Amino acid sequence: MSFRDESEELNKPLLHTGSWYRMGSGQSSIMSSRQASIMGPSAQTIRDRSVSVVLCVLIVALGPIQFGFTCGYTAPTQAEMIDDLELSLSQFSLFGSIVNVGAMVGAIASGHIADYFGRKGSLVIAAIPNIIGWLAISFAPDSSLLYVGRLLGGFGVGIISYTVPVYIAEISPQNTRGSLGSVNQLSVTIGTMLAYLLGMFVNWRVLAILGILPCAVLTPGLLFIPESPRWLARMGRTEDFEASLQVLRGFGTDISIEVNEIKRSVASTSKGTTIKFSDLKRKRNWFPLTIGIGLLVLRQFSGINGVLFYSSSIFETAGVSSSNAATFGLGVVQVIGTGISTWLADKAGRRLLLIVSSSGMTLSLFLVAIAFYLEGVVSEDSNLYTMFALLSVVGLVLLVITFSVGIGPLAWVIMSEILPVNIKVLAGSIATSANWLTTWVVTLTANLLLSWNSGGTFTIYASVSAFTLIFVTLWVPETKGKTMEEIQRSSMYSSGHSF
Repeated sequence: MSFRDESEELNKPLLHTGSWYRMGSGQSSIMSSRQASIMGPSAQTIRDRSVSVVLCVLIVALGPIQFGFTCGYTAPTQAEMIDDLELSLSQFSLFGSIVNVGAMVGAIASGHIADYFGRKGSLVIAAIPNIIGWLAISFAPDSSLLYVGRLLGGFGVGIISYTVPVYIAEISPQNTRGSLGSVNQLSVTIGTMLAYLLGMFVNWRVLAILGILPCAVLTPGLLFIPESPRWLARMGRTEDFEASLQVLRGFGTDISIEVNEIKRSVASTSKGTTIKFSDLKRKRNWFPLTIGIGLLVLRQFSGINGVLFYSSSIFETAGVSSSNAATFGLGVVQVIGTGISTWLADKAGRRLLLIVSSSGMTLSLFLVAIAFYLEGVVSEDSNLYTMFALLSVVGLVLLVITFSVGIGPLAWVIMSEILPVNIKVLAGSIATSANWLTTWVVTLTANLLLSWNSGGTFTIYASVSAFTLIFVTLWVPETKGKTMEEIQRSSMYSSGHSF
């Protein structure tokens, strides 16, 4: 076997792109309507590019549903788990937050895993620790196995959180990339809402078993979708690259322009060159990395995960009697808000939604802070106390809505869009790890801060959101309507944030 053959063998994806579309794509330019009719309805369906891309997105979206279910699991199970296993509050808090440690490790490894095994292959790898982790939690006799299961689940979630937005960005047409990319966060919110909902009806062990389902369905589903064409091109697998792109755009679509753009982009970077940390000092590298890290970190320091992880406790502090029902309602609001963002991302643009989102979060967080401050100076029996409690609930709902329509989904979209292809492995891992490190800090300290001073806690979160507004206004570029290759060639990498 020649050196070239050996190289190509190493670069094969873990899950082969499959022959079910390669035959059709290779004949696409000469396929007649008669041939299409002979092939049947399935061929007609796959010729529609929106169907093929949307199908791919819906399948990989099972990964973020797993992500959201993992994050939402602790809210409805806290009291029951503490009673059954005789856990202390600190032990349960460690169980809840340790998932972020596993996710950090997964995020650090995610770039290399996704680059070596392919985007689909990395999702298969992520599914394994997720499934084992849920089984460990379900059958745990004590806290030690709970921690092991939570760490394993976090590791899988860390890989998913990087791989899914990158895969969606790499397969999506430029005019729908924002909306399709927002499906990632929409799926996270659906997973969280499902955990809240199911947790009201089943015990914590059964809920852990149900947590296996998203990855159990995702793994076989990956066999029916193509690998990322940009990853295949970078690996030098030209035949698979063109076949993958053809099925994503439709057998009747001329893909020659996009093929040439991707080839030029890949040719300008060397896949054999090892990227070092010192390479990130160049402005065309550190500037987009700073934007990616900035959005992911600032969205977390707004306290959103502290609110979602401990929403039941916050609602109780606010005087809400049915805190579990209110928590589920908050999950529903989050899904609706993220759905609106998915619809608007390619219409209104990323920057406008981010500005509206960070402005709304700042105002709603200050509203909650003021409500908690005022609750502390009036009698609990007064009408004013009830009014301020209602005001804090309204503020929390507005916070979740404004987060969900902007920075919630779009931080991941922009990160996956702007990172140059030659540093995406290293830079993507760094950005995703920074996200999970910040999440861990927030979820670990939120309960302590809330017990210290609820009003003060939300004032801190509001100040971060105000800085986020400044950050977005000054530095975040608009990527709507641009191909990923056009984004890489833009002036953002040399002279500023505008295109």
